[in-house]
Amino acid sequence: MRRRATGARVTAVVVALLLIAMLIALGTWQVKRLAWKRDLIAQVDARVHAAPVAAPGPAAWPKVDGPRAQYRRLRLTGQFLPVPPALVQAATVQGPGWWVIAPMRTEQGFVVLVNLGFVPTRAVAAPPSGPVTLTGLLRITEPGGGFLRSNDPARDAWYSRDVAAIAAARKLGVVAPYFIDLDAASAPPGGPIGGLTVIAFPNNHLVYAITWYVLAMMVAGALVIFLRADRRAAPQ
Repeated sequence: MRRRATGARVTAVVVALLLIAMLIALGTWQVKRLAWKRDLIAQVDARVHAAPVAAPGPAAWPKVDGPRAQYRRLRLTGQFLPVPPALVQAATVQGPGWWVIAPMRTEQGFVVLVNLGFVPTRAVAAPPSGPVTLTGLLRITEPGGGFLRSNDPARDAWYSRDVAAIAAARKLGVVAPYFIDLDAASAPPGGPIGGLTVIAFPNNHLVYAITWYVLAMMVAGALVIFLRADRRAAPQ
């Protein structure tokens, strides 16, 4: 009987120590994630406020992928193509409406989709004609659709800014694998509202780290209480 009780105590202690180690490891992982997230936020902030650079051409397209390219400030010169813009359903600080996505042929010869900005109704004027120079933020394509809604090219119903799908629906051929959100200064006068790009990164890692560490302390406290009670209950 005494051997069984001793075995149970040892098992309880081992399980508690393993749980404490796991909780501390999770807290430490969140601390590392916090450092990574803060570095990412700093990098994006630097890109957004940097001087604009030329839009990446075909030679650079394979490298335009993921967070390292997102939100880079770009400048491009070209002409909008005479095709109807795609209207992508949007929810913004201006309320519900649509993003106006129009294709532009740059002076370098490649085609890129440009988000002219937000409109509250589907009545949209044609993009500016003639050569224009614009600035905006590089955005990564949004394939598939929105939450619980898939893009439907056949109905020209768009719920995400899916570059490849919009290009195929407009028969544009090869286009840049990214799109550009125009800034407020580049948006057409009296047209769509530009400069509404939302740049926000959830950063709850500190809260998560504190939670895991507190849980580790609670388990450690419970273990101490258990060991003290077990010692008092042990036969003298």
